[in-house]
Amino acid sequence: MLIGYGMCASFCTVGESLKQMRALREMGHDILPILSQNLLSTDTRFARAEDVVSEIIHITGKDNIIRDIRSAEPLGPAVILDALIVAPCTGNTLAKVACGMSDTPVTMAIKAHLRCDRPFVIALASNDALSQNLKNIATLLTRKNTYFVPMKQDDPVRKPHSLVADFSRLTETLTLAMQGRDNRPLFLT
Repeated sequence: MLIGYGMCASFCTVGESLKQMRALREMGHDILPILSQNLLSTDTRFARAEDVVSEIIHITGKDNIIRDIRSAEPLGPAVILDALIVAPCTGNTLAKVACGMSDTPVTMAIKAHLRCDRPFVIALASNDALSQNLKNIATLLTRKNTYFVPMKQDDPVRKPHSLVADFSRLTETLTLAMQGRDNRPLFLT
């Protein structure tokens, strides 16, 4: 199975996402990495951008990472993915997808992929999911072929609007999405 694997710049969750990418590879899936410009270019206290890219190349065995909009556009008509995962998906990307915007490699890949009516799996990591982005979650919950990895508040006291996917449930969500089913409960305690 060919899986597109988009990654956005929720830097504190990239490590968890890479674990899931590795698990999918070990299950025998072919992974096509699609990275946001911010993830490609920003060094943080969590990791250097160059190290993240090197790890992705090591996991996937591919150095043909999709890094720009032009390379992402053919993912609908020319390169048909069995599924597309975005993990982590930031609130910024979530809002763009909900509004139909495609101005980054990840959002263009999503737009192109959804033209094929194939599963799109979102592992959200957003500090504003329960405020500004709540309407975007609702919009995408009603969109055909769009599935969320179950999520929870990571720190309800200090970050009361934040939600983060339970990345350990990504492969389970993908399996259900391939059957046209949602993973429930969506919000965990």
